[in-house]
Amino acid sequence: MTSLQEYATYREIKSQPEAWAQALDVVNASSLPKAGDYTQVIFSGCGSTYYLSLAAAALYQELTGRAARAVPGGELLLNPLASVGRNSISSNLLVAISRSGTTTETVKAVEKFKAEKRGEVVVISNYDEALSTYADVNIIIPKGQEESVAQTRSFASMYVAATAFCAKMAGRNDLLSAMSGLPKVGDVLIGKYESYAKKIGENLSFDRFYFLGSGIRYGLACEVNLKMKEMTLTHSEPFHFLEFRHGPMSMVTDKAVVVGMLSDSNRAHEAKVLSEMKQLGGTVASLGESEADVVFESGIPESVRGVLYLPVLQLMAFHRSMAKGLNPDRPANLTAVVKLDF
Repeated sequence: MTSLQEYATYREIKSQPEAWAQALDVVNASSLPKAGDYTQVIFSGCGSTYYLSLAAAALYQELTGRAARAVPGGELLLNPLASVGRNSISSNLLVAISRSGTTTETVKAVEKFKAEKRGEVVVISNYDEALSTYADVNIIIPKGQEESVAQTRSFASMYVAATAFCAKMAGRNDLLSAMSGLPKVGDVLIGKYESYAKKIGENLSFDRFYFLGSGIRYGLACEVNLKMKEMTLTHSEPFHFLEFRHGPMSMVTDKAVVVGMLSDSNRAHEAKVLSEMKQLGGTVASLGESEADVVFESGIPESVRGVLYLPVLQLMAFHRSMAKGLNPDRPANLTAVVKLDF
């Protein structure tokens, strides 16, 4: 009988809080510029790290009150005017995010950004590779490194780093201090709710998953959707909570799982959507600080506890992959590093 510990993905999901702690240490030790030094901040990555960029840009705007946007690395490379604008003075800050530090589109886009003197670059990665050579500030988290193709520990570690980066740029030392409690809470959640994740994940009567998250949680909904899609070859889509009611809810049946990343501030509206989906016959799985199927009970401010949504949902995808007889470490058609010819 195969042990779950034989799978790198499983080990990486279970061990990720240690990488979160290192991410916090690295950011706390970094010398960062001030938010007021830039007219806009651009977060960029590919695949999972583009979804991380969506979450980070939303958080940056929320905490600093200054403009930020997320742009896929390929778009930043091929369509820079649409991504950055015509402003060529050094008033932009580009935060380039890549697990490997060698992602082709991101490396080429950053190289071009620097050559055109469009601004400064912060790199967030798990490896000190080619991308790092273009950085004005490097945030490298080695403990997030992975053997598996699908990003779990790496994504979470880089997301914690991006969250801490936003808090530090906003001058919110109180939030940085509060984040020190994340690893301990993460360990508790992984131990307490793995059986819950397994029960839903290995139920093959479900044939579709929808992940709902709004505001700073939408990028995270996109990411856990990707984990379910690539690791389990299951129909999966992300949506903002209220957008799900405008058409997509027509797909909800007794074979659907609707996962809701509940917030504190908009909980009443979000809970209503989940209630409606349950009435349509869907199975609802909710995550939040309190009164949810997966309860954080962290005491950590909402803006900086987003990583807590990830481990249980990553485990859900892992156990579904196992139940379907797939290899979670090597999803179909994917390789660890995608090399493109530019």
